[in-house]
Amino acid sequence: MLKTIPSILSPELLKILMEMGHGDELVIGDGNFPAASMNSRVVRLDGHGVEEILKAVLQLFPLDSYAPNAFLMEKVAGDTVQTPIWASYETIAKAGDPAFKGFEHLERFAFYERSRKAYAVVATGESALYANIILKKGVVV
Repeated sequence: MLKTIPSILSPELLKILMEMGHGDELVIGDGNFPAASMNSRVVRLDGHGVEEILKAVLQLFPLDSYAPNAFLMEKVAGDTVQTPIWASYETIAKAGDPAFKGFEHLERFAFYERSRKAYAVVATGESALYANIILKKGVVV
C-alpha cells in the first residue's frame, strides 16, 4: 500500500499512467465499449464506474495545457438517450485539473479511430450509455 494513491488505481494502471508521455491519450470506456478490439493495451476495472475512475486518475494525471485535452463520444444522430453523466464528468474534470478546457465531442467512429491510436484503454463496468472519455496527458510543472 502507498499513501495518497487512490486504491481504485491498480498497479497495472499506475504503471501505464507513469509510462505515458506528453500528448499520449488514455481512453476510459463504458461497459459497452469494445476495449479489446480497439487497443492492445487494456486495463480491466470491471467493478467500477467511469466517474470514480476519472476522479482517481485526475489526482495523478496532468491534462495537456497546450491542446484540447478531453473528448466524449457524441450521441448517434437521432438517439434520444439522456447523458447526465457528461455533466458529472465536467464537474469532476474542473475540480481535478485547472488545465481542463471542456469537452470536445467526437463522432462515434472517429472516437473509435482515436481509441485505436491511444496509449491504453481502461475497460469499466459503467452502465451509462455514451460514457466513454479520452484524456490527453500533459506535463507536470
